[in-house]
Amino acid sequence: MRKLIALIAVLAASAPAHGLNGGMLKTMPHGRYECALPGDATGPAWTSVPDESFVLSGASSYRSEAGHGTYILKGRNFTFTRGPFKGRNFRRTGNAELQSIEPEGSLGRMICIRVSSTH
Repeated sequence: MRKLIALIAVLAASAPAHGLNGGMLKTMPHGRYECALPGDATGPAWTSVPDESFVLSGASSYRSEAGHGTYILKGRNFTFTRGPFKGRNFRRTGNAELQSIEPEGSLGRMICIRVSSTH
């Protein structure tokens, strides 16, 4: 019986964590993320949005000029869950890239890309 309990404990500890929607719980690479909106043919290719930039660090946490908080990444769905960015949603579009999601669920125009691994 003890061997069975030990085996179950080992299997449970090695099983991947799943979010409520069945997506795998993950974290983004730590570092500074800068956000930008696409430009047009008459000007710069990108327009920086400094107020939206943030730094991701350990324990699924972030900080920005406005304060600090936490996030969750379930599958490709990234959501700020606490702090000044609470409720903002993104789609993970690359290893260190996020694209905003509009309130109605469509992909937005803003992207945030990790530009530095330093905090």
